[in-house]
Amino acid sequence: MAAEMVTGVLVSTFLGRTIDTLASRLVDIFRQIQHKKQLSNLKMKLLAIDVVAFDAEQKQFIDPRVRDWLLRAKDVVFDAEDLLDEIDYELSKSQVEAESQSDAKKVWSSLNTSFLSFDIESMMEKVEGLFLDLEVLANESNILGLEKGGGVGVGSGSGSKLTYTSLPNEGDIYGRDDDKDFVFNWLTSDTHNNLSILSIVAMGGTGKTLLAQHVFYDPKIEGEFDIKAWVSVPEEFDVLNVSRTILATITGSTDNSVQKELIQRRLKEELSGKKFLLILDDVWNENPFKWEDVQKPLVFGSQGSRILVTTRSEKVAAAMRSEKHPLQRLKGDYCWDLFAKHAFQNANPQPDPDFIEIGKKIVEKCDGLPLALKTMGSLLYNKSSLCEWKSIMRSEIWDFSENESGILPALSLSYLHLPSHIKKCFAFCALFPRRYRFDKESLIQLWMAQNLLESPLQKKSSKEVGEQYFNDLSSWSFFQQVSNEGANYFIMHDLLNDLAKYVSQDISIRLGVDEPKGIPKTTRHCSFSSSKLWFGIWFGIARCR
Repeated sequence: MAAEMVTGVLVSTFLGRTIDTLASRLVDIFRQIQHKKQLSNLKMKLLAIDVVAFDAEQKQFIDPRVRDWLLRAKDVVFDAEDLLDEIDYELSKSQVEAESQSDAKKVWSSLNTSFLSFDIESMMEKVEGLFLDLEVLANESNILGLEKGGGVGVGSGSGSKLTYTSLPNEGDIYGRDDDKDFVFNWLTSDTHNNLSILSIVAMGGTGKTLLAQHVFYDPKIEGEFDIKAWVSVPEEFDVLNVSRTILATITGSTDNSVQKELIQRRLKEELSGKKFLLILDDVWNENPFKWEDVQKPLVFGSQGSRILVTTRSEKVAAAMRSEKHPLQRLKGDYCWDLFAKHAFQNANPQPDPDFIEIGKKIVEKCDGLPLALKTMGSLLYNKSSLCEWKSIMRSEIWDFSENESGILPALSLSYLHLPSHIKKCFAFCALFPRRYRFDKESLIQLWMAQNLLESPLQKKSSKEVGEQYFNDLSSWSFFQQVSNEGANYFIMHDLLNDLAKYVSQDISIRLGVDEPKGIPKTTRHCSFSSSKLWFGIWFGIARCR
């Protein structure tokens, strides 16, 4: 039966889509045809893929062959869902035509005709194609040694605390007092230069932005500068756009001029004779000529103006001819304090000593990276079983460096232990650029439009389910809330954005950014900048949703 085939199978690690309504509509039509054997075979092949899916998701971070298998498996399951949508459309169309008849007899006659005229053979050819694809994948899963069940449960089991907690207060910065003092002294020291530049340089996840935020908003520098501005610099360093963004941040209004000279003239007028502090967060540009072009109007500020840069690259600091302050990883007790803040959240009574012992071993594996400590702590707060803590501590993913996949092991583990329905919502965020300012309600609407929020076991509206999913991602530190001059929004750390792109590769892409070799045939979702027109590109993404 079609209902038996789809119920529970496509509610899988890949899709988790509720299709009970669709299944019930398929039952009647498949009763009238002799294809039960093919449907039963398809069900078994889908199950064969589904039972090894979690193991594949774990091993994709350490084995590129498994990653390739997983991406192809997702594509085939999407094909199965598309086929069901196609059948649903044809049935709906037939029913509408039937209901347009005036009396019951004509309705019954029309329904029978619609069943007979429905192109069953064409549909079954597609089912057979899916069957062959799934058979290949099932055989390959055996060769790759993928195991059933994967060894670790996901989802909201009885031992998990999947409840929303308010975002942690980031008011306390751990182990950065010396760094903060250094930056303060640099900002307030006497100088004869009109413009001085300092780059905070460190790998991703060390807390460069958090340090800059603490300095930028500290009351101690109030009154030191006539103008303070914070700019998150896009990875694609365009001189016009960067200059326009700096101007808009200072003036509070956007100048839509497309002439760089006009933008920079206005920027020069705004800054002339004024002492300013400009934060350029997350700079990737290593081209000194582009920086010199951006800097032209900035040198007209008054004596003592400063630019504070955060970057992962020493080449960026060299291109900007700036002073350099390397930010080291956290050490000793600071690592434990940050982890414990998120893992135990001021637990009362004190945590069990066994949890503390396992927690300290996990802290060592986070290698002093604040983002890893924070994310891992948030994950473990939702794990109330000591067995789950031990399983995470013993995971083989820790044994592979970031270089294997480009993803920090702690972030890989945090993703793996998300419930499957929330994994899909997180992966959807690959469509957004780094440092994107997420509006909670808008993102929930997009999830809703993609049928990612169906919840058959709960009597909640899609909006309520979306709220719960978003709050869970926030409590697990996948989103960070920002309040800035009355504006409230959420951001996702660059490394988590990289993780979303990794697990969605070739399925969700950003046009003009992610398809240097052309648009993959597997692409299902895409986004593009509103400043660019992409007419004609749609021919390459016929399977896009």
